[in-house]
Amino acid sequence: MDKLISKDVLRKERRIKILKWGIPITIAIASALALIASMEQSVNRRDLKMGVAEQGSLETTVNASGRVVPAYEEIINSPVDSRILKVYVQAGDTVTEGTPLLQLDLESAETNYRKLMNERDIRQQELRQTQINNRTQLNELAMQIEVKQMQVDRMRVEVENEKRLDSLGSGTGNRVRQAETAYKTGILELRQLRERLSNEKLRNTAAEKVQALNVSSMEQDLGLMASTLQQGRIPAPHGGIVTYISSEIGSRVTAGEKVAVVSDLSRFKIIGEVPEGSSDRVGIGSEVKARIGKTEMRGVVTNIIPQSKGGVISFSVKLDDQCNSRLRSGLRTELYVSYGYKDNVVRIPNGRYFKGAGEYMLFVKDGSNHLSQRKVKLGDSNREYVEVISGLNPGDSVAVNDMEQFKSNKSLKIK
Repeated sequence: MDKLISKDVLRKERRIKILKWGIPITIAIASALALIASMEQSVNRRDLKMGVAEQGSLETTVNASGRVVPAYEEIINSPVDSRILKVYVQAGDTVTEGTPLLQLDLESAETNYRKLMNERDIRQQELRQTQINNRTQLNELAMQIEVKQMQVDRMRVEVENEKRLDSLGSGTGNRVRQAETAYKTGILELRQLRERLSNEKLRNTAAEKVQALNVSSMEQDLGLMASTLQQGRIPAPHGGIVTYISSEIGSRVTAGEKVAVVSDLSRFKIIGEVPEGSSDRVGIGSEVKARIGKTEMRGVVTNIIPQSKGGVISFSVKLDDQCNSRLRSGLRTELYVSYGYKDNVVRIPNGRYFKGAGEYMLFVKDGSNHLSQRKVKLGDSNREYVEVISGLNPGDSVAVNDMEQFKSNKSLKIK
């Protein structure tokens, strides 16, 4: 006959079973949690650059790149097709105004200049001859008018005499009519001569003016060629540094080809470049901050080249301090062009994470030693700050360094 098992024994066996299976399960769960914890990606605190979202104002700027160039330089082009005979200076030499830079072969240009002088002299002689002929012709017409005037006056007297004789019965009506006809004919001939004189004066004046214009045009051509010959000796247009010169003796140059550049290296400006998409934010008069290393300079946009080249728009910046010792021709700079101002916005420090307005997944501090990814929408910016449109509140601490390597992690542990 079976004996009943007491309740105490049953409870004791149940506890043994629970301990037998519970302890391993607990250990397994704890191990799994420890493994998960150990597998969580971590980042060293010293590798983080944290920024705090805050309420404040924002002077909006657009980023641009720039290059330092001389504030004033002049490109000297060859005035004629020629070849280089002599070179008097080298790149880097200091010159004063009028210093000869190089000598071009001007034999052909000088021959053309002498031919032009001869042609000018011929035109001048032709003008003088025309003026003499015109004066002679007009004088002859004037004399004919005087003679005709005397004849008309005599005819008028004859008409009066014939009328008087006819009234006394000594003359005839036929003779009176003949005298009147001759008188009227003389008046018409006199009028014709006077109109001819007036027309000849106008025609002669126009002809002389045409020839005088031809002479004047020749004089201008001569002046231009004389200037070309003078420029053909390539003098320095002003004092400065020769930054470029064609130094190959005997090489041919065409009219308009660059042969030298003289620059004033005591003053500088900056040529900036901005992408087409941001060009509407750059205007003449816009304030600019330029950074060369750790040096910051201020300036203003003075000129914008409207034509796009390679997807960028170029503009000129006049610096407040054009003679700063940090300025060197060809030096690259960072530019920040101001285009607006916003007050009472949420902002975070600018950093390498920011590539332009849009949505970002940023790591925000969640507790004392954790970072969690959060979608943040960013807007305008300047060199120091970026506008937060949504996703962050004042007081939130966010990583503002480049966290691209952790983009696949939803959270990070700070070591």
